Amino acid sequence: MSEKKDQVANEQQHLTQTHEFKPGWSFYLVLAGVTTTFGSSLPVGFNIGVVNSPAEIIKTFCNESFISRYDLPLDKTWLNVLWSSIVSIFIVGGCTGSILGSCFADKFGRKYATIITNLLSIAGAILFLFCRAANSVEMLVLGRLLVGLAGGLTTSIVPMYLTELSPPRLSGAMGVACPLGVNAGVLVGQVMGLDVILGGVDNWPYLLSVFALLVIISLPILFILPESPKYLFVVNRNEPAAIKELSRLRGEIPSVLTEDLELLREEVRAEASTSGEKWGMWRVAREPKLRLPLLLACTMQAGQQTSGINAVFYYSQTIFEQAGLSARAAQLATVGCGSVNVCTALAMLALLPRAGRRAPLLASAAAAALLLAALALAMAYIDAMPWMPYVCMSAVILYVLVFGFGLGPIPYFIASELFEVSSRAGGMAWGSLCNWGGNFLVGMSFPTLREFLGAGSFLLFSALTAALFFFQRLYFPETKGKTPTQVAQLCSRGLKSRPLNSRHQRDA
Repeated sequence: MSEKKDQVANEQQHLTQTHEFKPGWSFYLVLAGVTTTFGSSLPVGFNIGVVNSPAEIIKTFCNESFISRYDLPLDKTWLNVLWSSIVSIFIVGGCTGSILGSCFADKFGRKYATIITNLLSIAGAILFLFCRAANSVEMLVLGRLLVGLAGGLTTSIVPMYLTELSPPRLSGAMGVACPLGVNAGVLVGQVMGLDVILGGVDNWPYLLSVFALLVIISLPILFILPESPKYLFVVNRNEPAAIKELSRLRGEIPSVLTEDLELLREEVRAEASTSGEKWGMWRVAREPKLRLPLLLACTMQAGQQTSGINAVFYYSQTIFEQAGLSARAAQLATVGCGSVNVCTALAMLALLPRAGRRAPLLASAAAAALLLAALALAMAYIDAMPWMPYVCMSAVILYVLVFGFGLGPIPYFIASELFEVSSRAGGMAWGSLCNWGGNFLVGMSFPTLREFLGAGSFLLFSALTAALFFFQRLYFPETKGKTPTQVAQLCSRGLKSRPLNSRHQRDA
């Protein structure tokens, strides 16, 4: 017996000496974060913004393709309709992927569902690469649909996968990895679209497909990553496999994983108190005890989009030009705003484990609402005073900064902390669907809002962000340091819940 104890102690000492990331940051945890950030999340952001730069070039290709194949020249109106379809079908794919995310995550597991999303991204990139050679607009449209589908699956599955791999104190930092990748992808798309890189007339197929290099590099690494122990233990009910993957993930022998295993068993006991029915999206929506977590996740995800971040980026180059910058300098300044977005996401990797979720989100929403109102007023009087363009420019930069400290990263992963493992896939899917739906709504309505309201459209975004602030202030509990079961208890009474008045919340 003594020899066995000595053997266990020696094994543990060896593991402690050979895993420099402990406690918490194990090799496989870091590898999973880096691989999914660059191979899964970054392509989502890249495909969101990369089509803006070569828009006129691709429109010309579409017109020439219709003339040569169908002898049908497109006038300006129909060309704009076709272009809007090419842009918006990406969001349609994203919404579809969000709906499928729950099914994929529970059927194939978190890891293999992520692998499927990468394969879809590669298929889309291949269509982009060869659509001009094939003179096929249809290949371009199908490629956009596939990368959109991959994007919806990614935003539904990857944050859940990473937070389930993480020990509780690191779940916030790992949750930021997905929005960090999305923000970095938008920035990379802006940079690659510059004329001096791949923004030339002949380079657009390479511009649209270059993201696949990262996906291809990351794909074989995904196969060696651990599956989510929480998925294996709670959803798949495969305790030996869960313990094996947990041991590999933490870099510790099973006998010292008591705390992790007890958390998993607690979630199994919580699930056992319900029926054995599968927790799909529709059951999550019907369950009274999940009403508040679902509302919190959906309003945060939709509110991220209705805060007008994409509209601000759309307007930013015009604002910078009105401030006196040349067209090239304004384009670079817009890239600079994207860099600010990425830098704040990087900062949140370090800040979230300390600051929690509630305070950064509320501060970000309040500041964003005020800055959007200031931007609307400054733009309304931009020609009245010579210094007003600089006020607009400052408002844009500050807005991007405060957005990145709360509204940007937190909504992506918060559902993984609001829902227990059994219902988490459904909750993440609903949140992701609301994010893509909000993106579609803002994208389709903003041109009309800008035409009729002008700068006043930003007042609407300000009002929506203020409404998000007040709702979250009333109902959003601090999830830092709490198990999913504890969070579920805080929100179990739906809109009658007052999480801040609970004993669990006060003790946090």
